[in-house]
This record gives sequence, structure tokens and C-alpha cells, in this order.
Amino acid sequence: MSLATQNTNRLINEKSPYLLQHAHNPVDWYPWGQEAFDKARQEDKPIFLSVGYSTCHWCHVMERESFESEDVAEVLNKHFVPIKVDREERPDVDQIYMSVCQALTGSGGWPLTIMMTPDQRPFFAGTYFPKKASYGRPGLIEILEQIAQLWKSERHRLLEVGDQLTRHLQREATSSPGKLPPDILDKAYRLLERNYDTTYGGFGASPKFPTPHNLMFLLRYYQKTKQQKALTMVEETLDAMHRGGIYDHIGFGFARYSVDRKWLVPHFEKMLYDNALLALAFLETYQVTGNPRFGRVAREIFTYVLRDMTSPEGGFYSAEDADSEGVEGKFYVWQPQEVIDILGRVDGELFCRYYDITPGGNFEGSSIPNLIGQNPLQFAEELGISLEDLVEGLEKCRVRLFEEREKRIHPYKDDKILTSWNGLMIAALARGARVFRSERYREAAERAAAFIFHKLRRPDGRLLARYRAGEAAYPAYLDDYAFLVWGLLELYEATFDPGYLEKAAGLTEDMIELFLDREHGGFFFYGKDSEQLISRPKEIYDGAIPSGNSVAAVNLFRLARLTGKTRFEELAHQQLKSFARELERYPAGYSFFMMAAYLSQEPPLEIVLSGKREDPDLRQMIHTVQRAFLPNAVMVVRYEGTDVDKLAEWLPLTKDKIPVEGKATAYICKNFACREPVTDSGQLQAALAK
Repeated sequence: MSLATQNTNRLINEKSPYLLQHAHNPVDWYPWGQEAFDKARQEDKPIFLSVGYSTCHWCHVMERESFESEDVAEVLNKHFVPIKVDREERPDVDQIYMSVCQALTGSGGWPLTIMMTPDQRPFFAGTYFPKKASYGRPGLIEILEQIAQLWKSERHRLLEVGDQLTRHLQREATSSPGKLPPDILDKAYRLLERNYDTTYGGFGASPKFPTPHNLMFLLRYYQKTKQQKALTMVEETLDAMHRGGIYDHIGFGFARYSVDRKWLVPHFEKMLYDNALLALAFLETYQVTGNPRFGRVAREIFTYVLRDMTSPEGGFYSAEDADSEGVEGKFYVWQPQEVIDILGRVDGELFCRYYDITPGGNFEGSSIPNLIGQNPLQFAEELGISLEDLVEGLEKCRVRLFEEREKRIHPYKDDKILTSWNGLMIAALARGARVFRSERYREAAERAAAFIFHKLRRPDGRLLARYRAGEAAYPAYLDDYAFLVWGLLELYEATFDPGYLEKAAGLTEDMIELFLDREHGGFFFYGKDSEQLISRPKEIYDGAIPSGNSVAAVNLFRLARLTGKTRFEELAHQQLKSFARELERYPAGYSFFMMAAYLSQEPPLEIVLSGKREDPDLRQMIHTVQRAFLPNAVMVVRYEGTDVDKLAEWLPLTKDKIPVEGKATAYICKNFACREPVTDSGQLQAALAK
């Protein structure tokens, strides 16, 4: 037994997998809370705050090097009160102190290292530090000793920095109202085009992140302008990502990001939110192009999530680690001989050739399967077989390799269930249910939604943010409300159950009450009933995931058009005005917000289908609309035999929309003018194309 495992600190009583990973460090860790702050005040010590998450590779490295070290623990325990925070449980804490790190150093990341006063005012920030100086970075012990000395001898300097940073945070939390220029979408498009990698797809250089909302915005821009380059950027990027090693070609699902420009070498952790947003991007591109390859990748992502990331109760787990057996990527890489031993020489050598599995390898002596530069048709012709036979044979090989890989030691799985990320996956699965007419995807989305309402909601209706091991905790943040409402809106348009619309509207009312800045507009990140930190930020940047403010703006437009509640539309426009100056400075950094700007500019398209529930013609009409890409549309169904008056209260669009001559009927209204109703799926398809 190592020295590290002989210790037990206060984190042993936590539910967070990340905090539990540190529960046996010799560092005397505290969870974020009053006990730690009181101790710091009573003992007149600064606080050492370390923020990370359970599948973070460099968090593991820093733990092994420093937090399991008796030398580091001795300095930390003597001179500081150490606090550990799981950024996925407390994104409010993470967001505030990450902005400090970015202000002080020009960059950020995890693990996040902060030193601050007992009243939470930060005066030092950084990310990963080695135990002793290396990699061009100062050593952690050296930093700790210097700060401890400054705290004793020149504390006024540290306090002055703390005051300046706190004022900076509080200024940052204010909005910059204005009016978006009419050409804001064009400007966002041009910036993305300028930053586009024409060789390998994606935006910028390495490391490369998927940022699927960039692609979703470009699809809307293409829909509006018919600018072919916008669609080409989406298709090339999705194709390049799928070909690369960032995609798990054996077990499916996307890794967090690529460390190189070609998408070859991933940072191997898999996050629920990336896979939800990428599934949506592939689905929408399939809707636009009809290219079955994009639809197939979306289905494969769902296969991965439903197989590996779904709890028995129906919620979705958060992430899978990059490391297994302490080695990054070990679970995912192959040697040619391993493949040949499993598949036999003929199939094994063919599979290795196709997926670039070579003796020299492409990652630390082993190979990440990938299809970069591969031409399936040409490969099949060289073998003298049809493309269909090649695909079928490779799939049989993949299944055998997957079954064998399952026997390996798996990466650690973070099995906590987050309301926000579940909202994203509910949205993706509900969209998949619509596009593919899949009962399985619909049921999975509905089960997850039911789980959240059953397990992550207090008796008074307040949403909670995290569930694990039977415990729900932390008042939900803006992202939880906004992302869940997005999921419920997608579920409504997959099922036409008005109960989902009712829930979405109710949660939106709660969100307005808890988070709205009534003075300056926009939504704060944490609620007025939550722990009040040194600042109350309003996040609008659409980074790895869209911001809660961006998603809320899109939701408000959609809800207004479905329910006829003008208050929602007014708030949606207010969202755009509240952040106009920031959005105008660099609109490409707010690509999900640009989707709200798109809705503000596009005339609304309203589609009401009316008929008997069991009528096959009505079902065909529903599918005709659901498989089309209509980002400015809202769609409702008025089934005969339901309480139509009650339905019209929630969905005023359905009022008086009756079947014509008893036939399934589609009513299409655009820009507040309705066309002649149609009673044929072919006519409906033609009308939607206009």
C-alpha cells in the first residue's frame, strides 16, 4: 500500500468521483464550504483552491506528482487550507476563478490552481504545475513556499491583487447593451471562413476542438443564403473528424479534442456533451444533404451512448477517462499482431491496411485506427471486390475487435448524472427519433427526461444539478434549465405530447424568476437562491458547449412561436440587445447566439398537421416534416379526438386547423400569412421546398 492510500481526508464523504479520487491524498483537502473558510480565517491562512474533473488527464498527473506526495502535503497543510472542487458539480466556482486565471495568464485549463484569501478573493492563478520546476514551469513546492512567505511578510501586496481581481470580476459580470447590426450573421460567417482549415477541416490550428455549434450555425447560414462554402465547411469538417483518430472506429463515439491539426491523435477522454452536440451536427447535416454517411455516424454515436453511457435508471453518465492502467489511450490503441491474432492473417492484414495500424504506429509506438486519406472505393477496387462486400467484411472484423477490446481494462467512467448534459443528449436523441423514426431513441430520451423530473427536482419544483449514488445535490444553474428546456422542446416535436411543452414553458418561467438580471438584461449563471460568490457572472461565450444565455435565447424564440406568448419573444430580443456589443466584437465566438440572431431575422415558419392519430397519411406527413431541415420552423400536430379547446390554449396555432374533407391536412404559415392547406405528402414536400 502506498503512502497516499493510507490517508483519508474529508473528501471521503463526498459523492463526486473527482473528489473521491483525492480522498486518500496526504493533503488535508476540504470540499468547498463554510468549514474550510472558517478554518482559513481562524488560522489566518490563505486558501489553496484546486479545480478539476474526474476524466482530466493533467489533473491525474498533478495528483500523482504532487497531491500524493508527502513533501507537497507537508507544505500545503502547514501554510494553506486546501480546497478541492469538481468543476462539473460547481461550474459557478470554476467559471469565476477560471476567468481570473485567463485575466492573469492569458489562458486557462484544468487543473485550475488558485490561491486566495479566506474571503475568497484570488491573488494567484495558474493551471498545471509540476512538483519541481520542469517543462519550463516553476515547481509547485517552490510556488507554495514563496506565497507562504509573502503572506507573512508582504501580505498587503497579495491583498491589493485580490481586490483588483475581484473588481475585474464584478465589472465583467455587467452586460453591454446595444443593437445588433443587420449583417451580424454575414460577419460571423466571414470570420469562421477566415479561420477555416481548408486542408483538414475545422477551425484554427492544433489543438483542434469539434465546436459542433459552429457547424450548426453554418448550416443555418447556408439555409438562409445558399452560400455553398458554408455547407462545404460543415461537410469537410465532419468528414475529417470522422476519419480521424478523434473518432473511436472500433467502439464509436468522439474523444474530447485532437492534439494535432489532422484530427489523428485525440485527447482520449470522451464527454457526454461533445457526443450529444456532435450527434446533432451530424443529424442536421444528414437532413440538409441526405448523405447517408452523416446519418450513420449519428446512429453510431447513439449506439455508444446507449451501450456505455446510460444508467439503469435512464440518465446519462458524464464522461470516460483518457487513461487506463495509468496510461493515456492504452484502451484504444493496437499493434498489428494483436489484430492478426484476433482476425487471422488475411482479414487482420487487410484491416490493418485499411485503418492505418502499422508496426511503427502513429501514437507512442502503437496505432490509433483512422481513415485519414483512405478511399474506400479505390481500396475495394484494388482488392477486386465490391464496395458493399468491403464494408460488410470490415464491419464483421470491427465487431470481433470490439468484443476482444471489451476484455481490456476499461478507462474510468464518471458515473455522475448532470442535468445540463442530459438535456443536451435528450435533445440529440429526440432529434434522432424524429429523423430516423426510431422508437428506441424516443424511449431513451423520454426515460432520461422522466429520470430528471423524478430524481433531480426538489418537492418545490427547483431543479438540481447533479445526481450520483442516490443523492441529488446543488441548485441547478442556468445551463441546467436552458439545456433541459432545449431537450423538452425537441421531445415535444418528436412526440407531440403537449406535456413536454408545458414542462418546457414552466421551467422557462422558473429560469426567468431565478436567473434574470432585471436591471441590465441577460441571465446570471447561478440563481438568486444559490450560494452568493464574490461575483455573479453572466456567461455568453459559446466554447466547448454553448452558453446558457445562447441556448435560452433560442429556446425563448421557439417557445414564443409555439405558445403564442409574446413575453417569451420580447425576452429573446432582449437577450440579443443585452449582449449586442460583445456579440458584435467577435460574433464567431458566439455561434449558438448567432442561431438566436438567425431566428430573429428569419420569418417564422409554422406547420400544423391535423388528422386522425392512426391515419397512415398523417404519419407520412409528420415524417415528411420531421426529416426536413427547417431551423426556423415550429411544428404542431392536432389529433382528432383530443380535447382541441385545451390544446388550443397551449398551442394557439392549432385553433380551427381541422382536416379538410376528413383527410390528413397540413397548414403552412410563413411570415404571418397562411397558404392553402394541402392533403398530400407530395404537395407538402413541394410546399416546404419553396
